[in-house]
Amino acid sequence: MNEPTTDVTPRPDTQVEMPDPQTRERAARNSSGWPMLLLALLLILVGVAVFFVGIAAGGVAIPTGIVGGVVLALAGLVVAAGLTPVAPGEARVVQLLGRYTGTVREDGLRWVNPITERRRISTRIRNHETGLAKVNDLDGNPIEISAVVVWQVEDTARAVFEVDDFVEFVAFQTEAAVRHIAGSFPYDSAERTSLRDNADEITAMLSEELALRVTAAGVKIIESRITRLAYAPEIAQAMLRRQQAGAVVAARQRIVEGAVGMVQLALDRLDEENVVDLDEERKAAMVSNLLVVLCADRDAQPVVNTGSLYQ
Repeated sequence: MNEPTTDVTPRPDTQVEMPDPQTRERAARNSSGWPMLLLALLLILVGVAVFFVGIAAGGVAIPTGIVGGVVLALAGLVVAAGLTPVAPGEARVVQLLGRYTGTVREDGLRWVNPITERRRISTRIRNHETGLAKVNDLDGNPIEISAVVVWQVEDTARAVFEVDDFVEFVAFQTEAAVRHIAGSFPYDSAERTSLRDNADEITAMLSEELALRVTAAGVKIIESRITRLAYAPEIAQAMLRRQQAGAVVAARQRIVEGAVGMVQLALDRLDEENVVDLDEERKAAMVSNLLVVLCADRDAQPVVNTGSLYQ
């Protein structure tokens, strides 16, 4: 009995050492923007009214009306500057004089400190497809591989402050992970984990390594899939011939096993039914003829024996 084959291919080292994040997302102080919008409009309208009333009153009321109207209008503009529209699927990272104060994730019209800087960050699900990379597999054979990654910003603070450009960071780390995984396994192997035959396991390891690589940027990997996998053009024909030869050998093995079983069944039925009494030499000849007929890749040409069995 054949012993079961065991996977002797080691798992690649996916422990990517990334620095601990210095900033983590927290909620920013904010409130509904509609009451503040009404307040801003009211201050501006009142300021304009005071301005024109002061001018119309004349005398000492002019400076008071002008100053009061300008102050009220400016106050309304300052209040309006804090209005922040947040669309679904995005967040606003809030900074006060360069210091991170929090993130606004509630969609709609929100109001925050007017003197803060607000940066728009998309939290929608995104796709990234790597270019076609040429890599040597574990056996040294050149292969072409590409993958698609589905990802999403999970921590906006880390996405903004831990890396320069989190979109570019994800792209470079994805390519690095694909190249590492492709070089850690053979393209095709019967005894080991291979890129072609163990797609689900390879995909799981790719997602695991990607998650470790991009966690510093506050990115969550939703799914990753290998979209293209093939031998490089310079060895594709040779590898195809090797695969075809292996398929031919496997097919011949199945044919021989079936032919031997059919010959054994024929001999057993002849003995059971007492159809003919064959000596060992005739049995050997019959076995030879049956194997030739059953294992040949062409139709056998019958020959009618008009003599005796031994002629």
